[in-house]
Parts: sequence; C-alpha cells; structure tokens
Amino acid sequence: MSPRPSRWFRCCLALALILGMASLAAAPPLSPAAQSLVDRAFADLDPDHPVVDVHVHAIGLGQDGDGTFVNPEKLSPRHPVKRLETNLYLKATGVKGLAHFDRDYLEVLAARARAFPRPLKVYLLAMDRAYHPDGTPDPARTEFHVPNAYVLDAAARYPDVFVPVASIHPARKDAIQELEACAAKGVRLLKWLPNAQAIDPADPRYDAFYRRMKELGVVLLTHAGEEKAVAVKGAQALGNPLRLRRPLDLGVTVIVAHCASLGRNEDLDHPGKAASNFELFLRLMDDPKYRGRLYGDLSAITQVNRLPRPLMTLLARDLDDRLLNGSDYPLPGVDLVIWTRRLVALKLITRAERRALNEIWQANPLLFDFVLKRTLRNPRTGRRFAPGVFQRDPVALSG
Repeated sequence: MSPRPSRWFRCCLALALILGMASLAAAPPLSPAAQSLVDRAFADLDPDHPVVDVHVHAIGLGQDGDGTFVNPEKLSPRHPVKRLETNLYLKATGVKGLAHFDRDYLEVLAARARAFPRPLKVYLLAMDRAYHPDGTPDPARTEFHVPNAYVLDAAARYPDVFVPVASIHPARKDAIQELEACAAKGVRLLKWLPNAQAIDPADPRYDAFYRRMKELGVVLLTHAGEEKAVAVKGAQALGNPLRLRRPLDLGVTVIVAHCASLGRNEDLDHPGKAASNFELFLRLMDDPKYRGRLYGDLSAITQVNRLPRPLMTLLARDLDDRLLNGSDYPLPGVDLVIWTRRLVALKLITRAERRALNEIWQANPLLFDFVLKRTLRNPRTGRRFAPGVFQRDPVALSG
C-alpha cells in the first residue's frame, strides 16, 4: 500500500471510480509468509469462542426497495468531493457494479467473514436518520440511512455470520417503542453517531430512553471524537466523550467507538480549555465508578490520521479487559487511510510483517484488519493486545 498518495494518484483513482472501472480481482493463495502470519494471529485464541467484530457497517443504496438510503449529494457529479469519498467506500467493499449493490455487499462481506480460519461474529450496524429536537426527521442532515429492519433481515439470512445492531435516535417520538421492539427480537446493541445524527448524549430529555436501555440490557456503542467519514454540519462537540457521563451515570453500559482517538473538544471539567478527545476518553476510563460499564473499541485505531498516540498508549497501558475488537469495515479496504509503511516507521510491525500484511489486505481487507491488530506490538516492551480483546462479546457486558 502506498505511503502517501499524490494528488495525481487521487485524481486518477477518482476518475476510475466515477467511470465504474474499479473491480476486485480474484486473490491468489497466500504466500507461506502471509499464511504464517495469519496462523499466528489465531494460534492463542480460545477455540470454543468465535472471533468478534463489534463495528461493521451495513451499507445500502436502496435500489431494491429495502429501505436503505444515501443522500443524493453523495453520488452526484455536482458534488465531486462527496462523490469521490463515497466511491472510495464503495470500492473498498469489493462489490463490482451498483445494479444490486445492497445484496452484493452482504454477499461479499459474508464471504470475507467466512474466509476466517475460525468462526467470526460480525455485529452489523444500522444507522438511523438525523432528527430535529421536536422528533421529526431531518432529511437535509441525513447522510445515509440503514433501517433496523434491514440488519435484522440480513442477520436472519446469514445467521452464521451477522448479528443485528439497531440504531435509534432518542428524539424520535417512538424511540422507546422501537427500542422495545428491537429488544424483543433479540437485539442487545445500539449504535449512535452523535455528530452526524444530531444526538447530544448529555441531553436530559433522553433519560427515560437510557433507563429503558438499562432495563432491557441494551448496550450503547457510540462514536466519540471527531467524525471525518460523514458530514456533521458543525456538530463535532456532540462527539465529546465527557457527554457520555449521563448515560453512564444512569447505568447504561457504553462502548466508545475508536476509543475517541481523533480530534479535540472542550474540556467540560475545565471550562475555557480544550483537550484531545482521546485524553477525555482516558479520563472516563480512569474513573473508578465507570469500571464495568465503560469500554472502547479498536475500530479505525490504525488509520494514519489517528496515529501515533492513541495506538501507542493503548499498547502501553493494560486496558485490554475493557477493549473490544472492531474493524470499522469497509474502511480497512480504503488504501488511502491504511499506511503500513507508517506502522513500520513506528516499529509497531516489522518490514517482513508489512509485506505479509499487504498481501493479506489484497486478498481480504477484513481479515487484514484482524491480523494487523493481532500483530501490532509495543516497540519498547513487545506487548500485544490480549487474545480476549478479539473474542469479547459486547452483549455479555450488560450483565
């Protein structure tokens, strides 16, 4: 993978994507070195439990009437930057063509998951619309929408691979009813992206929703930190990790996506000052009253725009009993954000491991993300993330 793409390269890639020229070539069998790295990644896992990925995005363009939606601006030639970003994500999925993208995306994802040497449990994320404070939908702010019914249906069609994750905006007039309906169907994980969905986790109007989550044993998986992949219209403050104190104080178990590893926000404990979102996340993790209820997932933690401090810190500190594996798929398939050369420079992997990892990436970006995180080591101590991080089931966290 390229260490730093040039403007010329980006323009050529954009043109190829827009013209529909991108395709996924059949990958040859792995070399002995790459296969050895895969084998090592699985060697010390508990054979009686599956690998778990708590952060995989469902994506749909809605051509087949399945209720999924993408804001037209994201595919319009009138908005070339948004279209380029969207096409990068679409290319990363490995789907050839858009005629039946929704169906094909699930088939490719399931195939990549089934290619793991051990069973993989994929938590497939819905994405609710943005809503106004009065509980009415905000279509202008909604970048994409994946209904709860869509991920429930996907899990029913691929029960060996997918676990449905609901997304419910708490301002919805039927929010609690939808929460109860999803819980009745076995859903125990709820996903938010506050910056994009216009959700303030600290809003007291959501207290009843939080209390019902706790009663039903539903865990909250929520983005925190700066959001780059989806337009947020000036709402980065909603990703402040300290705003999660309200659901935590009401007894909700919270998983902070990406360990809040990007951007800065106001330090609400020290008005007028700012701090990195990762520092604010660690402050919450260090608070004894949140132990057993606050966790972080490793999704996107290896992306170049998040390096080096969050990843280096997590490898240095022993927080493994409060971390979960997440890929942020299909993002691992976006070459421009995964720079393995940078990981070598930081001495997190070796040059030989980089060559093997790049080969795995060509074959299966989902497997690559897992093997990479199992390969990373603290450059001073050699410490790696513990095996339990990669088999921790989020549903079990609610007790």
